[in-house]
Amino acid sequence: MIDRNHTAFVLAAIALGVVPLSGHADETIHVKLTDNTIQLDPGTAKAGSVTFEVNNAANGNTEHEFVVLRTDVDDAHLPVHKGLVTESRFKKMGEVEDLAKGSTKRLSLKLAPGRYVLICNRPGHYEMGMHTSFVVAR
Repeated sequence: MIDRNHTAFVLAAIALGVVPLSGHADETIHVKLTDNTIQLDPGTAKAGSVTFEVNNAANGNTEHEFVVLRTDVDDAHLPVHKGLVTESRFKKMGEVEDLAKGSTKRLSLKLAPGRYVLICNRPGHYEMGMHTSFVVAR
């Protein structure tokens, strides 16, 4: 038996380009944390399951962390207090903590379309330039 209401809904969703998050393939973003930058490859993702493979490639013995914040605020203008970004002012999606030099950790998140800021929020690291924008497309 054909459910005409369900069929009409599905056809309308297709016409409007509305696709459920589960319809997108998993994506992996390679993240390289240097002494003072966050480098991404690729720099964007499609909505759905996104895995950040985060590597601390710092020259010294610097420990880093990697925080994903959902915000429209420019990555260079986040509020800082005593050398740390005030994470509570944003929707924190997830983080990787205590990333020693040379180590790699993975963070898998379900991300909706929108703008995000990726930071290292160890004392003073954001102010040294360890932040970047990240866009999740439909």
